[in-house]
Amino acid sequence: MTVTVTKSPRKLGGSSLSAFPIGLGLMSLSGAYGKSDDAEGIKVIHHALDRGVTMLDSSDMYGWGHNETLLGKALAGGKRDKALVVTKFGQTQQPGGANGVDGSAAYVKAACEASLQRLGVDVIDLYYQHRVDPKVPIEETVGAMGELVKAGKVRALGLSEARPETIRRAHETHPIAAVQSEYSLLYRKDAEETLATTRALGISFVAYSPLGRSMLTGSVKQASDIPEGDGRGRHPRFAADNLARNLALVAAIEAMATAKGCTPGQVALAWLLAQGTDIVPIPGTKRAERVDENLKALDVSLSADEAARLAQAMPPGAAAGGRYADAQMKAVYL
Repeated sequence: MTVTVTKSPRKLGGSSLSAFPIGLGLMSLSGAYGKSDDAEGIKVIHHALDRGVTMLDSSDMYGWGHNETLLGKALAGGKRDKALVVTKFGQTQQPGGANGVDGSAAYVKAACEASLQRLGVDVIDLYYQHRVDPKVPIEETVGAMGELVKAGKVRALGLSEARPETIRRAHETHPIAAVQSEYSLLYRKDAEETLATTRALGISFVAYSPLGRSMLTGSVKQASDIPEGDGRGRHPRFAADNLARNLALVAAIEAMATAKGCTPGQVALAWLLAQGTDIVPIPGTKRAERVDENLKALDVSLSADEAARLAQAMPPGAAAGGRYADAQMKAVYL
């Protein structure tokens, strides 16, 4: 039996929103993975919209406002109606240290106003709490987010990196349309625990880093392949002592890609898409041609047996190294 993936829009939870099956993560357009160029970034966004992509995923933390301003420029001149504008709040800048987090009701409202101004829009389609604030009850944060919906400033709510019990409490306070977490063949354990909860509640799952920050594309063969200034150079899974083990796992994807005449990245995305129509992966890129490559994953067919073999080759917990450095891990899955 073949797992059929269509290009039909995927509904976001119980909200009125729907999204093209593959979105576009914008973090790399603000220097997270080496130098970025605003003019090229706008071209990438326009190219994605012209190809039918709707979900454009930003955050006030990406470049500390830069990313939202860039997205606003890209949407000017008639592009807004093509886009599902997505952004996040909650992380706060702490020079010289790990990011802080603020989930207080006052901060929720102030952050939304600032994002609306940078984006140059009247309403944010999907608004996420980027990181859960352990100091503030989730009911307070989501309650304040719900007030934004009532005020017409936000259409639907989301959480990022929230654990199952947090999601349940939040959803009881106000309907949550989507939960965003890292999910790929390389990283499955917490994601699949979360997915069981989102499915039980009728919430969509937005998968960030669906290509394992490029690990699953086969483009990195050794640590020296990562350019100077690229955030992957500080990432545990790209560290020299972990990289070889992780690349050995990727070999199963590369072998299937060869057999199917496609790229490893397309196989990885096809696997994720085949896990259910409640999942929307949002691979990021700084290149228009990579957008095209990613979208061709929709044309890759996997049989149920092939999907199962990939899952068996990269079981939960198989990857070497944490998905973030220790300090950052303290802020996820809360």
